[in-house]
Amino acid sequence: MKVLSSVAWPYANGPRHLGHVAGFGVPSDVFSRYMRMAGHDVLMVSGSDEHGTPILVLADKQGTTARELVDVHHSTIAHELSDLGCSYDLYTRTTARNHYRVAQHMFEQCRANGYFIEQTQQVAIDPRTGRTLPDRYIEGTCPICGYDEARGDQCDNCGNQLEPSDLVDPRSKIDGSTPQFGETEHFFLDLPSLADALRVYLEGREATGTWRPNVIRFSLNILDDIRPRAMTRDIDWGIPLPGDLGEKYPTKRFYVWFDAVIGYLSASIEWARRQGDPDLWRQWWNDPEALSYYFMGKDNITFHSQIWPAELLAYAGKGTKGGSPGEYGELNLPTEVVSSEFLTMESRAFSSSRGHVIHVRHVLENYGPDALRYYICAAGPENHDADFTWPDFVQRNNSELVGGWGNLVNRTASMVAKNFGEIPQPGPLEEVDEAVLARVRDAFDEVGGLLGRHRQKAALAEAMRVVGDVNKYVTDTEPFRLKGDDQRERLATVLHTLLQCVSDCNLLLAPFLPHAANRVHAVLGGSGELVPMPRVDAVEDLDGGPGYEIITGDYTGFPAWESTPVTTGTAIAKPTPVFTKLDPEVVVATERAAMAGEA
Repeated sequence: MKVLSSVAWPYANGPRHLGHVAGFGVPSDVFSRYMRMAGHDVLMVSGSDEHGTPILVLADKQGTTARELVDVHHSTIAHELSDLGCSYDLYTRTTARNHYRVAQHMFEQCRANGYFIEQTQQVAIDPRTGRTLPDRYIEGTCPICGYDEARGDQCDNCGNQLEPSDLVDPRSKIDGSTPQFGETEHFFLDLPSLADALRVYLEGREATGTWRPNVIRFSLNILDDIRPRAMTRDIDWGIPLPGDLGEKYPTKRFYVWFDAVIGYLSASIEWARRQGDPDLWRQWWNDPEALSYYFMGKDNITFHSQIWPAELLAYAGKGTKGGSPGEYGELNLPTEVVSSEFLTMESRAFSSSRGHVIHVRHVLENYGPDALRYYICAAGPENHDADFTWPDFVQRNNSELVGGWGNLVNRTASMVAKNFGEIPQPGPLEEVDEAVLARVRDAFDEVGGLLGRHRQKAALAEAMRVVGDVNKYVTDTEPFRLKGDDQRERLATVLHTLLQCVSDCNLLLAPFLPHAANRVHAVLGGSGELVPMPRVDAVEDLDGGPGYEIITGDYTGFPAWESTPVTTGTAIAKPTPVFTKLDPEVVVATERAAMAGEA
């Protein structure tokens, strides 16, 4: 099965914090790794979202250019995500010339089919600079529900789409000033002419019962007040309009959200071009049997369940105005929009501007990727908002990773190294041996089924229950007491059984903990990588632009999602611990002091 794993594009305005990767980074990678192990042909794509006024505002503030700013942040984010283990086939950027070309073609075909209309719009203007303010940089009171922190594009309280001019008492989030409003002509995506097709699509997805209830309900509700939406902005940073329109409107650029969602398609096309087969992407986009999953935080649902499907329907001519597809053919609509809720920190929202933030790089350098990935999977915001606390982070690392899984790996390898030095030949199996082997084998179906339905918390909990059952097997069989010569065959049988269980548990946990999986593989006498890891490459722009870094990798070597027999005679050396125990007093005191500005 062809599976497209479309991962939200991080905005290139700074390094990523835990709230970001809890929503899109880790969940998408766990799913993609599992699907590869289950035998599916996965294409996982994303990149840095680099356009829009916020980049210009930040560049002005830092005394640099927008291009210089995004170059730095794109590289930073790419290395963070790679070090976290996110196995992208291609992580690229929206400043790639390939992306420009694809976005312009999408616009041209949607317009040719009649789904772009020109309308006059009131826009907010910064009274200091004369520059158009982005919708999200304006807040005020929602005219529908009265929420006093609604944004200029959407109210997060009631979910309705808004325009900046709709807000009561609007103010700039940059400096609190009252924006001025002027009129300008923009190109609007004619969403009302696509509403019927969108409803048919969404109701069809609802009927499958696979979408998370909050996502499908929100997506259907926003159809009730659907309006044309401006997809251009007056700005000097972004993708220009194509051809004659670009000459007619030299100051207009595509709205950052119009081009960002097209990135899933453009990244797939770029990946295929880099493989030397420019049409290879079509297997994931034109085949109606292919599946596609979109991963993001809940604040981006509307762009993935409404705006992007609307663009795809408009491109195919599937609205009330008719039309026909362009050279890309009819493109698949999302199979599922997999949205996570929000991760807070110590009961407060993450805020880089207020310094209430934990950056991904900080955790990677101080605690490693395993503890972070485990925490996000075990306690992250899968179906409801979740709160990160340092005591909980340390407790889960120490009691579950170190005390549960790490201890099982270490004492198993230690007993084998001490008594045999290699995986021993087993004797006859007893009922207790058969039972634990069956328990572990059966877990592949249960854990895999949960992962395929995006229930990663439940999947990880089940995998760790299996680890607990294997630990109980050690307690029940007491291999450390089997010391006599007449007990040696039984000792060999127990340790062989134990090694088989540990090896299979390592496969069950590999999607969640790929770095640890490779270390456990080495402890069990394996060579090379058990699971492939991503890398960052410097590449040339395919269409003559400046070169840049990408995340990519060779993921053909994934092991199968099934119990795999260990090899008798494989050498087992005395192990070193797979995980590091954390001192709760030191970690909590250090991190809270840093949060308070005392360190």
